[in-house]
Amino acid sequence: MKVTWYGQSAFRIETGDARILIDPFLSQNPLWGKSWEGPAEGLTHLLLTHGHNDHVGDAAAILKKTGAMLVSNFEVCMYLVGQGVSDSQINPGNTGGTVDCGSFTTTFVQALHSSSFGAGGGSNTYLGNPNGLVLHFGNDPTLYHMGDTDIFSDMALINELHEPKIGLVPVGDRFTMGGAVAALACRRFFKFETVFPCHYATFPLLDQTAEKFVAGMEGSGVNVVVPKVGETKEV
Repeated sequence: MKVTWYGQSAFRIETGDARILIDPFLSQNPLWGKSWEGPAEGLTHLLLTHGHNDHVGDAAAILKKTGAMLVSNFEVCMYLVGQGVSDSQINPGNTGGTVDCGSFTTTFVQALHSSSFGAGGGSNTYLGNPNGLVLHFGNDPTLYHMGDTDIFSDMALINELHEPKIGLVPVGDRFTMGGAVAALACRRFFKFETVFPCHYATFPLLDQTAEKFVAGMEGSGVNVVVPKVGETKEV
């Protein structure tokens, strides 16, 4: 499996015949600073954890250009249909549900956050509950993108039910758990083999490094991967 981080919570996952983008905040992402065309090359699936602008990002343009399958909650899917995405592309679900994505499945799990899309001026569109996404593959380790969340004790149930081995973990504080709490979540509730911190450094309000998370994971035996933006790692 190949994992590429593009800043904030945007990841590309390549495994088998699947080319997956999660939370494609790209063209307006100050860390990436480039167009979405490269990350979206050969795309088969686009997954969204929730409806905030810094996660939906370029989803509508990417979906219309690539014809990829959209996997998200019902409200986010229908919002993007309203933006011109074909309803034949959507594969909606909601918390607790699992959807078949062809070569893998996606399970929607809890995340403690909010979800809306706004263009400024105080107008926001409610887009359902936020989620984490658990991806089960046939021949690769299970991957858990936590979305935007705080720590919560039912993470223990997510581990019991799904046994994820790869974690994509928000660590930037203020809008999600910070690095020390994120490390506690990983150590107390999961048996990850590899974790990637995310949702930091993008904006001045967030922690500018993943150092607190890295420090909190010391001695855990977990492989903590802190890639450069746009760097691909094999796991």
